[in-house]
Amino acid sequence: MISVKDLKNPHVVRRDLLASLVVFLVALPLCVGVAVASGVPAELGLVTGIVGGLVVGMLPGSKLQVSGPAAGLTVLVYEAVTEFGLATLGPIVLAAGLLQVVLGVARFGRWFRAISVSVVQGMLAGIGLVIVLGQLYAMADTEQPGTALAKLAGLPGLAAEIVTDNEAMTAFGLGAGTVAVLLIWPKLPARVRLVPAPLAAVGLATAVAALAGLRPLVADVNGLLHATDLPGAAEFGNLANVAVIGTVLAFALIASAESLFSAAAIDRMHDGPRTNYDKELVAQGVGNTICGALGALPMTAVIVRSAANVQAGATTALSRVAHGLWLLLFAALLPAAIGIIPLASLAGILVHAGCKLVPFKEFGPLWREHRGEAVLLAVTALAIVVTNLFEGVVLGLLLAVVKSAWETSHVQLSTRELTGGRVVVTLTGNATFLRLPRILEQLEKLPQDQPIELDLSGLRHLDHACRVALENWARRHNDAETDPVTIRR
Repeated sequence: MISVKDLKNPHVVRRDLLASLVVFLVALPLCVGVAVASGVPAELGLVTGIVGGLVVGMLPGSKLQVSGPAAGLTVLVYEAVTEFGLATLGPIVLAAGLLQVVLGVARFGRWFRAISVSVVQGMLAGIGLVIVLGQLYAMADTEQPGTALAKLAGLPGLAAEIVTDNEAMTAFGLGAGTVAVLLIWPKLPARVRLVPAPLAAVGLATAVAALAGLRPLVADVNGLLHATDLPGAAEFGNLANVAVIGTVLAFALIASAESLFSAAAIDRMHDGPRTNYDKELVAQGVGNTICGALGALPMTAVIVRSAANVQAGATTALSRVAHGLWLLLFAALLPAAIGIIPLASLAGILVHAGCKLVPFKEFGPLWREHRGEAVLLAVTALAIVVTNLFEGVVLGLLLAVVKSAWETSHVQLSTRELTGGRVVVTLTGNATFLRLPRILEQLEKLPQDQPIELDLSGLRHLDHACRVALENWARRHNDAETDPVTIRR
């Protein structure tokens, strides 16, 4: 929240207002690009950015984190709009926002930090791959196939179309040029980099298209009032659909995880107050509830905008609130400016953003030091590409639980023979069903013609499956002429 003390300090106000302009210039092309890639009117991305600034920016949680439409939810939004229709998007986002508020009030915010980092990285990598596959077609002004696998299979045909079709080649050139500017911009002098890279890339592509007399596809712009469509009772009735409920859960969980992981990253970039995760979750929920009521895109905290906010020198929430005001003024006064931006250039921004979601540099060290975590990341990402976002994340979480259970279920089996031929078998550690095959394999090797005592008193944990299996083994192992196996607990 903005304190009165901060507003009375002209140095703080001037610094944060300048930072807000930087964030606005970063957010503007991203809001439009995410909306177009999600299959919704461009203005709805601006609505979400405005709510993220003016509403979420005023709420407690994180002072420097900036919220708005995120590339990480593009795939899920596109699937929801395709399957249920644009009119149902609002109720889905609203319900997801209310769920976030409930989770925040119930103090679940801190528990999101317990989600495996590899699963989250795999989720973002899978989303990034799907975004890149889809936006490569958008860069050529070509209709993209429906599934990620179909997009992957269609890449040779896309390449052939770009080479043989002048219009596709022209559009792809604008998109590729946008990506090139984004890659080169960080290496330019600091004075040049005062202009945010996304804005410079889009501006250059738009100028080239205009000066060269090109006619690439552009966004269809009708203004905020025309694009905003408040959901009605019929649309809210769709929330009874099981598939819609699953989408609501996916929106809430993924948006919450992405926002709170972003908050953790931003906290490492500054020395100010740390994020209150529960309050931040409530703030994100309130923002999504309002976005849903307006029929707009869902929001998350966005690491690109948040990092730009910190790097621009912001120290209070004034910068993120003001960036929302600049978005509102732009959408109200200059909506036609959006309609001259080539869609291929916006697709180039999304391709660049999608590639940044894939942890290429981190995967090698992770594979060398924590191979299991690397496998978890890769499986989650590939599952999202092969199936869909929700199923891929669920598979990743299940694998993380299994991996954790496997690593913690260490059990040791030792044997010693006493005077008189009695054999004592001692189990220590955690005996779970995951280690049961190994335990039984070792027990089956014990002699059947000697009295055996199975000592379980050293176990810290013995699950039901192991208990039953050990009892069955004890009953049947020794032959009829030998005393049965005894169990000491």
